[in-house]
Amino acid sequence: MRKNNSTSDKIYPAKEYVLIQPSEEQDKTRSGLTLPKSDEDRPQFGKVLEVGKGEDKPCKKGDKVVFKKWGGSDVKVEGKEILFIKFEDILGVVGRKA
Repeated sequence: MRKNNSTSDKIYPAKEYVLIQPSEEQDKTRSGLTLPKSDEDRPQFGKVLEVGKGEDKPCKKGDKVVFKKWGGSDVKVEGKEILFIKFEDILGVVGRKA
């Protein structure tokens, strides 16, 4: 039996929630948006680890998304910060038109 230590294999978001790994370093999108690397500025970008059940899913696993500044709930798992964000708090998907 294969043992997998990935956080996304252990935790699944509830209905209409998305599990996100927030961006940790400064990043620049194609459109020129820059992610600050500062403790004062909470990241608003992240990578989708899992998507819960629900209608009208705003993103899919692996997408880079923009979310509301103070949306979601922080959880630390195995030393890594992850966020549970409601579908409605996802503002957009980087690189994909609505």
